[in-house]
Amino acid sequence: MPNPAIICVAITGSVPTKADNPAVPVTIDEQVASTREAFEAGATIAHCHVRDDEGKPTSDPARFADLKAGIEEACPGMIVQLSTGGRSGAGKARGGMLSLAPDMASLSVGSNNFPTRVYENPPDLVEWLAAEMREHGVVPEIEAFDLSHIYQAKAMHDRGELTSRPYVQFVMGVKNAMPADKRVFDFYVETVRTLFGPDAPWCAAGIGRHQAEINEWAAEAGGHLRTGLEDNIRLDRNTLAPSNAALVERAAKIVRSHGRSVAAPDEARRILGLG
Repeated sequence: MPNPAIICVAITGSVPTKADNPAVPVTIDEQVASTREAFEAGATIAHCHVRDDEGKPTSDPARFADLKAGIEEACPGMIVQLSTGGRSGAGKARGGMLSLAPDMASLSVGSNNFPTRVYENPPDLVEWLAAEMREHGVVPEIEAFDLSHIYQAKAMHDRGELTSRPYVQFVMGVKNAMPADKRVFDFYVETVRTLFGPDAPWCAAGIGRHQAEINEWAAEAGGHLRTGLEDNIRLDRNTLAPSNAALVERAAKIVRSHGRSVAAPDEARRILGLG
């Protein structure tokens, strides 16, 4: 089947707990085991956060190093993407793990509202994170919570602050941010293709109940998919997801239903320009 689709698994995040769903992996060992299952189910990117001994989010580079090493050993060829998100730390602490030189890292290029707080990404911090990614050869994934973030990624690319063509991910369904609206989605796809070229790779993530819906939209439109317990702890309204692998299996089924194949690690690396 043509046009392989990359599946990214967001294994843990900063918000879900075992009280929400016992399958949420928290310790490094749990995360590595859960990622291995998701890898075997078809995921080729692991989007990673880490927690401290109390299960709270942290940006501790040592914990990221352990997780990165564990995934690389358990999942040969899988793309490791570390999060620089704001729930895990403040200021430059958010990028302390970039010296580990993961394949990729998330980069939010602008601020927006979250359900109960402002997700702050001031220009000076964004510029510093981008510079750290350039220095350590890390490919950024642009997490777009707003249309302006796509245009900001284009401006940064034009200024040489993003040396590779941006890989943009639309994050849809966060309360107070971008809605899960098909008309909006279609416009975002058109915008990425206009700004970065018709063959530019992009991804979409749906939060909570929107996950499977946006997996469908992305698979149909030729994009790539994100799933995982960070974004959604359920298979449906009444059923908790038993694992990250179960959510990946659902995403893979959606991909194939649209006549596409699930990207293998080497295909995903080629699509994203990774070694």
